[in-house]
Amino acid sequence: MQCIILAGGSGTRLWPLSREQYPKQFLPVGDRSLFQRTWMRARALAGEDGVWIVTNEAHRYLIRDQVEALGGSCDDLHLLAEPAGRNTLPAIAWAMAALRADRGESIAAVLPSDHLLDDGALDAIRGAADLARDRLVTFGVTPTAPHTGYGYIRPGAPLPGGYGVDAFVEKPDAATAEAYVRDGYLWNSGMFLLSTTVFFEELARLKPAIAEAVAALPPDYAGMPSVSIDYGLLEHSDRVAVAPLDAAWSDLGDFAAFAAAEPADPDGNAGAALFLDSRDNYVRSEGKRVGLIGVEGLVVVDTDDALLVARKSETGRVRELVAALKAEGDPVIIHHREEHRPWGTYKVLEANGAYKIKRVTVRPGRRLSLQLHHHRSEHWIVVSGTAEVELDGETRLLTQGESTFVKTGQRHRLGNPGVIPLEVIEVQIGEYLEEDDIVRFEDVYGRS
Repeated sequence: MQCIILAGGSGTRLWPLSREQYPKQFLPVGDRSLFQRTWMRARALAGEDGVWIVTNEAHRYLIRDQVEALGGSCDDLHLLAEPAGRNTLPAIAWAMAALRADRGESIAAVLPSDHLLDDGALDAIRGAADLARDRLVTFGVTPTAPHTGYGYIRPGAPLPGGYGVDAFVEKPDAATAEAYVRDGYLWNSGMFLLSTTVFFEELARLKPAIAEAVAALPPDYAGMPSVSIDYGLLEHSDRVAVAPLDAAWSDLGDFAAFAAAEPADPDGNAGAALFLDSRDNYVRSEGKRVGLIGVEGLVVVDTDDALLVARKSETGRVRELVAALKAEGDPVIIHHREEHRPWGTYKVLEANGAYKIKRVTVRPGRRLSLQLHHHRSEHWIVVSGTAEVELDGETRLLTQGESTFVKTGQRHRLGNPGVIPLEVIEVQIGEYLEEDDIVRFEDVYGRS
């Protein structure tokens, strides 16, 4: 068995934790991110060499960092980086074509990277292999309660290991959800088990343009239509089966679901806060002590550059808030103050029109591009680790407490030759301090 992890998407429903450049799947839940949890499940199913990852081009190095943090190897990572978002059917088709070209006819489990799933689901996935030999298999979660935020599947005639599918239905209202649960409907998990043979037969029949596009590797991805596998394939095929998945599962679609996944006190409060005469609240704060008094059913999410306060019942509307911020052109929806780069991270500690102070972290063995700036100078102070500094072709090493000055227009590069992270405080001074004032001459990551 092979595994395909879908790791694209922007996660707008969990702002301000999730941003376009750091979406939901990379958020920590406990000691690991949702992506890392998914990667470990995929590795358990297929082995490290059997995992294929489809992601956004901007997140490829973030994925490598998260895999390496788990002790995984990135030397032969099967990573497909989308030049543009095209929804789940093109993403799955591209990955299925790539693994078939490399491994021949195969069966692949398709796993979203932003779901919370009990590892007991692995047995159900393995157990559906025979069903997948002549069917497109989707997994239906046994509902624990009526839920208006999930799509549902109506099971049909019994099959060995599952059921036919009578219908896929959209997210219902509360009364309809109660009827669905009563009538034995299943939650649509968005997970699949697909044989390359059946998948490409149905793709050629129902979506021939996508089938033709992925026949060329790499495909003209940006030219493909944007369509989900449900709308594009499953709802129109007569070769679909659903395998019941009796395991704890959540798509963590909003903060109410996020709160339900965390341990709560006897009054239903979850998160790091002091609660007085309060119940059914969720708090997540980065670096601040939070207290709630006499409130009920609130979500409070605080980062160092944004604050969200909402009724738990209204957290599904966070997407509307993000749309309003986007209309204003506010960059707070795109990135955190700490930004991820192929070489590590940087965080803006303070800024005004004339200066900017950053904390720069360079991972062991990595280095920034050889570059210059037309409008700013930079002063680097090493806080920990060893810095390899190149200035106008001359290289020297700096250790803790040492510093150097980079003049405006001077070619320079910073690297970490050591085995521990390099921490540097960077003070920028100039008339223009934005990130597009970079002229790159050489870059090991292929950036322009």
